[in-house]
Amino acid sequence: MQNLLYCFQQFAVIVLALAAVPFGIPMTAFWIYVCASVLCIIGLIKISGELPQEHGVDKIMPLGRLFFAIPMAVFGSEHFTLTADIATLVPRWIPAHTFWVYLVGLAFICAALSIAVLVQTRLAAALVGMTLLIFVFVMDLPAVVANPSNRFSWALALRELAFSGGALAFAMSPGSTRPRQPSPAQPIAALAAFPRFFVGIPSLFYGVEHLLHPEYVPGVPLQKLTPEWIPGRLFLSYFVGIILILAGVCLLVNKKARTAATTLGLTILLTALWIYLPMLLLAPTDVVALNYFFDTLLFCGSILLLANAMDKEPAVPRS
Repeated sequence: MQNLLYCFQQFAVIVLALAAVPFGIPMTAFWIYVCASVLCIIGLIKISGELPQEHGVDKIMPLGRLFFAIPMAVFGSEHFTLTADIATLVPRWIPAHTFWVYLVGLAFICAALSIAVLVQTRLAAALVGMTLLIFVFVMDLPAVVANPSNRFSWALALRELAFSGGALAFAMSPGSTRPRQPSPAQPIAALAAFPRFFVGIPSLFYGVEHLLHPEYVPGVPLQKLTPEWIPGRLFLSYFVGIILILAGVCLLVNKKARTAATTLGLTILLTALWIYLPMLLLAPTDVVALNYFFDTLLFCGSILLLANAMDKEPAVPRS
């Protein structure tokens, strides 16, 4: 089995690398762009008929599904181009590391397509949510327990939790099925609250981190300083931190939760365009820059999926 996986890995590396040669782009970056482009085209075609049905700020909601699906396909592709590196993240007690890397990568790409085109979406979103939740307990929490004072370990664990929350919220929402399909019974309130907590807790933690360490990149506070040439970098970090805290509190207490999640999703989208996109444009083939951009976009998509899964708040009657 190990020999078979090794041969398949070598074959995959050769095929994927040869496809990237004519374009003069590193293999990993090339397939990231391929997956992102394909999902973007398919997703835009699909949601083009949905946008006219939305009004006001709700027009961003169908795009939230796309913001989630594209990064999932991107990260799925890295399981085939960075297989050895990702295999080191699999716990030692799990056998056949390479097999699981390939399986999860393929699953992420298939789930991304399913979510983008609304085919078997509820199943795909539920499986993605549960997979990411397993990652939290199997890989992220042990790292936190091993070094509880490392704030970046907490950030990574809560990031996966937020991604899981967005996927599970979408799986529970009526919007995860095609318009002509009957919507299954709504989940009980206690179960539906989990995605809200899964996004609200990281939001609150990240907001505090931004206020304490504004020099680090906003959104998901990972171990990277915001470049000094970014205009208003400290102001934006404080601004994003405050929005994260306010939105996190609203989500946890379930007050104006949809408005809070929508505002937060738009704020993270602004952050991706203001900070991460310029960083990517300066180094378009840098896998780290690509990962930071799509990681933030996935965080945005998760939040918007949660917002779209919530009931619209009743309008305040005019006196």
